[in-house]
Amino acid sequence: MARFAAAVHIVTTDGPAGRFGFTASAVCSVTDNPPTLLVCLNRASRMHLAFQRNGVFCVNTLAADQQELAAMFAKRTGTRMKARFALPIWEMLKTGAPAVRHALACFDCRISDVKEVGTHWVFFGEVMEIHLQRRNSALLYLHRTYRALEMVRPK
Repeated sequence: MARFAAAVHIVTTDGPAGRFGFTASAVCSVTDNPPTLLVCLNRASRMHLAFQRNGVFCVNTLAADQQELAAMFAKRTGTRMKARFALPIWEMLKTGAPAVRHALACFDCRISDVKEVGTHWVFFGEVMEIHLQRRNSALLYLHRTYRALEMVRPK
């Protein structure tokens, strides 16, 4: 899978179980009616309990200049969860899950189902709200490193 280029997302939640987030590349659309995404979280992570209890998540699709944020939520910087959410980049959408203010896209979701599949939890979320930004690049993960994808707009 290291040879599979994927968009980079920060998936967040907030609610009675607290505020948590992680970097993910295993995110995809499931259906457009109702609009539903799926997100995979490694079963070794204890965050799945918070996501399940909160019942909501936000998929924040990152732009190329947000690589440092992706590394922080991938536990590569040693920054604690509370400090990650203390950054002045967050806003709340309909469900209350934190959204990255300048992400390419934010998909605010209510969890509709959870499945345990092999080494991962698969969260299905019905999209309640979407915020889109006009950005010129996207952050990708390929060959175990972050890469920038510059967008060329048609003339």
